[in-house]
Amino acid sequence: MKKFLLLVSIFWLANIDAQHKFLNVPNLSDEDLKSEKSVKFGDVPAEVLYRSIHFRIDYDGTMYHNVVNRIKIYNKDNASDYLDREIAIYDDGLGSREVLSNLKANTFNFENGKSVATKVAKDEKYKSKEDKNYQITKFAFANVKNGSVIEYSYSIMTPFLGSTPRILIEEDIPVRYVEYVLDAPKPLGYTINYKGSLSPFQRVVEERNLYGGQYQTYRFAYENVPAYKEEMYVMNNENYKTGIKAELNSTLINNVFKSYATTWEDVRKRLYEHEDFGGQLSKESAVKNLLPAEVKTLPIMQRAQAVLKFVQNNYTWNKEDDVVAGKGVRNLISTKVGNSADINLLLVMLLRSADIPADPVVLSTIHKGLLLAYNPSIAQLNYVIASFIDKDNIYLLDAAYKHSEINMIAPKALNYHGLIMGRKDAKQINIVYPDVSKTFLTVNAKLKEDGTFEGSFRDRDTKLYAMVVNERFTEDANRFAKSYKDDYKFAIANMKHGLQDNNEFETSFDFTSDTFVDVIGSKLVFNPLLFLYTQNHDFKQAEARKAPLEFYSANDRIKKVTITLPENYVFENVPKSKKFRTEDNALQYTYLVTQNGNTLTVETITQIDDSVFPKEYYPAFTQIFDNITKQEAQVVTAVKK
Repeated sequence: MKKFLLLVSIFWLANIDAQHKFLNVPNLSDEDLKSEKSVKFGDVPAEVLYRSIHFRIDYDGTMYHNVVNRIKIYNKDNASDYLDREIAIYDDGLGSREVLSNLKANTFNFENGKSVATKVAKDEKYKSKEDKNYQITKFAFANVKNGSVIEYSYSIMTPFLGSTPRILIEEDIPVRYVEYVLDAPKPLGYTINYKGSLSPFQRVVEERNLYGGQYQTYRFAYENVPAYKEEMYVMNNENYKTGIKAELNSTLINNVFKSYATTWEDVRKRLYEHEDFGGQLSKESAVKNLLPAEVKTLPIMQRAQAVLKFVQNNYTWNKEDDVVAGKGVRNLISTKVGNSADINLLLVMLLRSADIPADPVVLSTIHKGLLLAYNPSIAQLNYVIASFIDKDNIYLLDAAYKHSEINMIAPKALNYHGLIMGRKDAKQINIVYPDVSKTFLTVNAKLKEDGTFEGSFRDRDTKLYAMVVNERFTEDANRFAKSYKDDYKFAIANMKHGLQDNNEFETSFDFTSDTFVDVIGSKLVFNPLLFLYTQNHDFKQAEARKAPLEFYSANDRIKKVTITLPENYVFENVPKSKKFRTEDNALQYTYLVTQNGNTLTVETITQIDDSVFPKEYYPAFTQIFDNITKQEAQVVTAVKK
């Protein structure tokens, strides 16, 4: 009986594998075309019906990246992100490049009882050069309606076998079916880096005879994947989605085994041998007399600050990032413009010329994803900053940003870890902002007898938060101003924005509103925080938290509202001051009320003492901010004497 059951189990498992076919694009059914909502997920704007990502490597050393993607559009207005597509092609600038081919894109609609296709014509596909290494092909689907199915497919031929792109299994919309397939010749050994909480319903990892040769195949299939709900206070949600990436670890050719497993020391050596990294740092003569002579006479911290300011004042970032120089430090010195590596490698060279023990720090920016310490490679890196040591303390500098300071580098570089690439060794360090950033929201208002408030408002950010806000402002000033007008639904005048002389960023405006007060008989009732009170907060996530809470910086948020009543009015029912905190003081809140005659000031201080909290802290944030919302809901009354 046991033998019989074992045979039945083996037959059943084999039968399941036999029934499931990878790389088998199903026909588009009339049922899918006519459907008005997702059978599995209900009311969603769109749903991936089928997605296949297939990497095939030939024995001649060419990889083909083949993609098929079919998406059902239920509500085109809420699915606009999927109606325009971009495909990036890489060129290393050294003679090796990728080639895009067989790009097809169609929109399918059910009309007069049949499927009707609308093709994206060849002249509707546009190419643009994003930077020196990437060319982007862009296209938009035509004739898209509610109920349409859009589908595209293409192939990328690439000579770069070191790794595949990280393929995300989870998307912002549900996925009915998605598969990842890597077919590699037996002499090539790949490591499959798998990250995420989802498990495939079909998994095949085995040797097979494919394409006329011996292959190692890796095949993973998923079905009915829910939409990934992005979480607030996460720097890059894609870090926490389920994803798959393959990395070449070894080759066995002509009985010669070669390991491609590297250490960060190997990466350091390669960078120092690279003309656009170590080659630039070696050009000491280029910076010999660049700094003013008096800089070298300063104490080390003032000296480092002076060198940083010299670079910031004389050279401009061209908005391109890389871990290696673009046109080199000599060109930067001549033209005054360069990429972030040009500028920060020059900064390292100038620090060294000023007798400061400086080294470059390489890292991956937030947008590129977390730096995987267990998988060293130059491909992970896309940014470089400067560092120096004084009294056993490591200090970081970033001259690509005009308003950065020592230890206050670009926010996008605060991605947990980086590596100091010294002349003799590589050392991993934490990349965090060590100080506290503050936001001051200040209101001075006068209440009129008719229940109208008139006053002024200032929103001021300090330190790292000032840099973050200034980035938003310089990127799109009109959109930045509009965000205030959208948030505050009352009359605003004299709005001003700008970076102050002390590098703090401030927005200010005057306001008038008759919507803050409830008139009850002869009494005027209102919340003393006026428009700075909100009925809800951001820590209301019902689902279990997946990611840590990331704030860029420890921070204090201070609201201060001062209200002056008409001379013949007095305050009643004034709230009392209160404080509460978590047991470890990681979160603290103060509600402070002071009164001087017919003037009332309410000041609230919310203190978060770290830039990152593990996800297990989320319930504590919810509890504290529930209490904050309740505390700030209190009202005061103004009555005639």
